[in-house]
Order: sequence, then structure tokens, then C-alpha cells
Amino acid sequence: MGGLEKKKYERGSATNYITRNRARKKLQLSLPDFRRLCILKGIYPHEPKHKKKVNKGSTAPRTFYLLKDIKFLLHEPIVNKFREYKVFVRKLRKAYGKSEWSTVDRLKDNKPSYKLDHIVKERYPTFIDALRDLDDALSMCFLFSTFPRTGKCHVQTIQLCRRLAVEFLNYVIASRSLRKVFLSIKGIYYQAEVLGQPVTWITPYTFAHDHPTDVDYRVMATFTEFYTTLLGFVNFRLYQSLNLLYPPKIDGQADAELKPAEGKEYAMDSESYLEKLSALSASLARVVAPTHEDEVEMDEFPVEGETAEQMDARKKEQEALEKHKKLFEGLRFFLNREVPREPLAFIIRCFGGQVSWDKSLCIGATYDVSDPSITHQIVDRPRVQQQVVGRYYLQPQWVFDSVNAKLCLPVADYFPGVLLPPHLSPFVTEQEGDYIPPEKLKLLALQRGENPDEESEEEEDEEEEEEEDDNDKEEEEEEEDESEKEEEMKLKKMEEQKTQSNKVLPVKVTAGKLRLEDKQRLEQEQQSEEKRLAIMMMKKREKYLYKKIMFGKKRKVREANKLAAKRKAHDTAVKEEKKKSKKARRA
Repeated sequence: MGGLEKKKYERGSATNYITRNRARKKLQLSLPDFRRLCILKGIYPHEPKHKKKVNKGSTAPRTFYLLKDIKFLLHEPIVNKFREYKVFVRKLRKAYGKSEWSTVDRLKDNKPSYKLDHIVKERYPTFIDALRDLDDALSMCFLFSTFPRTGKCHVQTIQLCRRLAVEFLNYVIASRSLRKVFLSIKGIYYQAEVLGQPVTWITPYTFAHDHPTDVDYRVMATFTEFYTTLLGFVNFRLYQSLNLLYPPKIDGQADAELKPAEGKEYAMDSESYLEKLSALSASLARVVAPTHEDEVEMDEFPVEGETAEQMDARKKEQEALEKHKKLFEGLRFFLNREVPREPLAFIIRCFGGQVSWDKSLCIGATYDVSDPSITHQIVDRPRVQQQVVGRYYLQPQWVFDSVNAKLCLPVADYFPGVLLPPHLSPFVTEQEGDYIPPEKLKLLALQRGENPDEESEEEEDEEEEEEEDDNDKEEEEEEEDESEKEEEMKLKKMEEQKTQSNKVLPVKVTAGKLRLEDKQRLEQEQQSEEKRLAIMMMKKREKYLYKKIMFGKKRKVREANKLAAKRKAHDTAVKEEKKKSKKARRA
């Protein structure tokens, strides 16, 4: 039968993809504009399954996009704005070249601009979708807010990122939604639970910033342009959910407390307002003033298919969460000059504590160091010269570790000049068979309400007793050596006497002992035999998968044993050093 000739590369996967160059020509955009458009719209390159077929038999390295994505970009109104901006730049350059200053002013007044609101609504149809994708947006905004005001990035972008970041921090404080904190080499990791969604972001440390040469700041700026729009929408919605004014305003009473003394102006009004907000020490104003009512217990109805045990577990979890939110309630903290002010103030306020610092350090201090009601003073020096009775002087790590442990940890391990315990990550959850460090076990015991310090003291006492026993044994061994020599001499004499007397030894028959079978061992042997037979009966594919699973489990056990051995070697080395130092002291 006759028919149309089937041509190569004109159907199937070859027609589903388009190269970047062809896509750019189709949209009539330059490469930077095309890249920018793809970032804003959330369109990324795809790796085809059959690359040679899509590339029409060629093996040259090419970037591919889905054809339907490029068709989707054809109707984007921002494409026209990009073209208008290109024309604007060309006209402006021409006007500058001709020194037509009136034309330059007119063109600048009519500079084309665009908004990304419709793209945010398009990419995130619901508010929960936006919250799920908030991690990168927050991390990028916090990074840009720490940039110095150099030519690498627009000053307006840095200021906008700083404002949005401060607004989000104030929301987290007001809602008490912070759950985890971790100090890493990269920066400080935070995790907050916003409307039931876990949001994790990283904040860089406030060090002097040095711009790396191998980073394309234009690409980062394009991402930030979209993320600032998204974060603006999210902040507005979050503030509305808590009955807070947006843009945020400091509560009237708190604002009066934060006002500087007459004649001592801190900064311009426009700047000092953002500074007051970023101090994170004052509460925010609400749309409707809250009325103080008695706490009413809510009726709880069982969820369909939920047992009584599950309901009790859920209730206990809710109570633990409420207790965690009020971790620092009733405590008053004072931060010394040398400690990082913003992260500590943010964490303490998130858990209901009150915090202040030296007035010369930053605006927003609410009480002075001489205040007798201060319960904890955070210091980062080996010793404090003037100490106040009834006040704890602690290193900053106590605050972070207490938040992760969900309880106020014993303060003895965090006094100034004391060697700090390891800072464990709250993002690591150990499973069965994993290596758990002793510090984590101690923390778990504290959470259960046990006192591991007593156990450690008992262990130390036992060690001391063992040392004393060792000394006694050494003395006893010397005495035993002498007695052994005497016994050997006696035995030799006895052997000599036996050889002399050639008497026949009497032969005796003794009754045999009844050997009982170990039922548990027999059962284990039977189970292992059944397992071996079951493995033999497996199909080849299933056996391969089973072997892979067992190999993974064994490797996990090996790694755990390796870590345990390392820790044991470290602990023994520390004990030996302690023993040597004790002996040296005694000597």
C-alpha cells in the first residue's frame, strides 16, 4: 500500500523540545532578556530522555526547553515591556550623545516599568503554595539585605530586602512560630511553622562582605526581583491573619518607651522608624485593640477514624508546643556588646522573653544593665569583672541549645570561660541503628524528666574507686608474687615424691550429667534456616533487591560502629589526660 513517507525527526520526542537559540529567536529576545524572562516565569531547561533523537542525530551539547513552555511565553505582557525598555535605552543614549538635556529629562520621566504581581498570582494560585516555596525567597532576601552599598547591586534592592526581612522577623515574633535554630559555618538556620507549613531559611553572619568574582549578580538580582514581590504579598497576608497593621507600626506605648531623650536624635525619622522595627524589641500595633478575656477551653471533637490513644498523643503534642512557645516567658535578658544582638533578640522575643542591650549599641533598648529584675546576662568573655548576685551570666549558645531542647537547660555547662558542649543540629533525626552521640542521649534523658548529671557523678565516683582499686591491686600483686614462688617450690617437691613412688592410680567411673536443650537457641536456628530457604526461593530480581537492601543496612551498622569506636577512643584519651593531670597534682 502506498502512503506518505515517514520523515526522520518530525514526530515523537523530537517535536516536544526546542533549543535555546531557536526559542530566543522565536521570542525575538536577547540572551540576557530570555534568561531573565525564564527566571521570572519559572521555566527551566529540560534534559530529554533520547538526546540524540531530539538533537536530530547530533551529539553536540545543547540546552533544550519544552516547546509548550516557549509557546506559553509568547503571550507574556512583560516581553513587550522588555522591548519598550530596549527602545528607551537606545533613545536615551542618542539624546545623551546629542546633548539634548530636555529630551533626556523627558525620557527619564517616561521610563517604562512593569509589575510582577500577575506572575506571582499565576505561579502560586493559593496562599499555601506561596508558603511552600518561601524558603529560597527568604534566604535570598536575607542575603541581599546584608550586602554593602557598592555598585554590584542597586541600593533600592538592598533597602527593600532589609525592610521585607525585618517585617517577616516581626511576624514570626508576634505569632511565636519559631521552632528550630542551628548555628552552622554558612550562617544561622531557622525553621518556623507558618500556618502549618515548615519554612526554613538561612541568615548570613554580619561580617564584612567581599564580593566573589565568580558569581553572576545579574542572575541573582533577577531572582531577588521576583522574590521581593512574592515576599511583599506573603507579608501582607500574614499580618492580616494576626490582626496587625501593614506596613507594620510600633505599638503606641512601646513607641513612647523607645523615643530618645530630647536633644539626642538617633537618626532621621524615616530611617529611625525602620531601625526601631529592626531592633525587634517592641510589640506591633494591631488593627483592632485586643480585649483581655478569660482563657476559654475549646471543645475538642474526635477526628474520623482516630482512636483514643491517637487523640491523647495529639493533645500531649499540642500542650508541649504551647509550653515550648512560652519557654522564656517571665525571663529578662541583657545582651553584652560582644554578642550578636539581632539573632539573640529575635530568638528570645520569639519565646516570650524580654530583652535589652546597651543604649549606645543600638536603638530600641528598653532597660539598663543595672536593672535588678534582669535574670540572665548573655556574655562572650572568659570572665566578668562586676557580677550581680541573683543573675546568671551565660554564653550565647545556651539560648540556641535551650530552644532546640525545648526546655531551659542547666546553666552550669554555659558559664563564662567554661568549655561548651557540642552544638547539636535539630534538623537531624536519628533512626533505629544510627549512631547517637552521648550528648544527644543526655538531652533525651532531660526531656524525659530524668537527671543524667547524677548518673555521670556516680560514674565519676566509680572511676575514682577503680583508680584506688588499681593502686591496691598493684601492691597486692607484689605480695602475691612472693607467695607464688613459695608455692612453686612446694609443688616441685611434691612431683619429685610422686615419681619416686610407682603406685598405680585407681580408675573411677562417674555418672554422666543431664544436658538440657536450649529452646530459644533451637528456635533461632529454625528461624534462620527458614529465612535462608525463603531467600533461595526468591526470583533473581527480588534477590538482587534484597541483597542491595541488606548491603545498605550493613553499611549503616558499620558506619555507626566506626563512629562509636572513634568516640570511645576520644573518651579514653580524655580520661588518660585527666588521670595524668591528677597524678601530677598529687606529686
